[in-house]
Amino acid sequence: MARSDESFVGIDGCRDGWIAVHWSSAGLAASTLTSVLAARWEDFDLEEVAAVGVDMPIGLSDRGPRACDTAARALLPAGRKSSVFPPPKRYMLGLSWAEANTAGKAREGKGLSRQAGNISAKIRELDSAISAPMQQRIYEIHPELVFHHLNDGGALTPKRYTAGRMERLRLLQEAGLPELEGLFELYPRKQVKPDDLLDAAACALAAKCIARGEARRLPENEPPRDSRGLRMEIWY
Repeated sequence: MARSDESFVGIDGCRDGWIAVHWSSAGLAASTLTSVLAARWEDFDLEEVAAVGVDMPIGLSDRGPRACDTAARALLPAGRKSSVFPPPKRYMLGLSWAEANTAGKAREGKGLSRQAGNISAKIRELDSAISAPMQQRIYEIHPELVFHHLNDGGALTPKRYTAGRMERLRLLQEAGLPELEGLFELYPRKQVKPDDLLDAAACALAAKCIARGEARRLPENEPPRDSRGLRMEIWY
């Protein structure tokens, strides 16, 4: 059970690096980060945070798909399944997209999507910063699964539309998240998009649910671990 004085952080990648939403008894605060797991950030101390949710893959397969990604795609409605895409395999880290795509086709007959290639640098950064023991407090979250669950499985308008963002904002507030709209004015869109803040906020909500024992995990059974001992799982 979470204490009233515990705080939670949700992190998403953004054009300026990373955006973190910090949820404490004082409300919500946002910070941009140049390093994903810096020990101390502007508005909060990571060591004092009860749980951290990150919208980025943690744990990478050496071959084949991750079971958590397959399960996540199965849960989402047809129009949102594309939001879950296979991350790079571990042997692809450090390669350019073209190199990783070629290597995947040669080893497994399947390359790397452009979507995954676009976030490979951030995946590599997170992978270099996290260890298996840290997964007791830092968790991979998929925001669309969070929103899908909050909406009782109903379809949502895509986030690229204002209506989709407003739907998700409403769901977060109905779930107990404090007022979020003021955070949208903190950063220019070329630095942090509204979608990034929404997703980081969803990760903060999921982090609180994890601390309270109310979150769900994919796969439901004990997840497999990668070659570094990291659990390959998605929480929502």
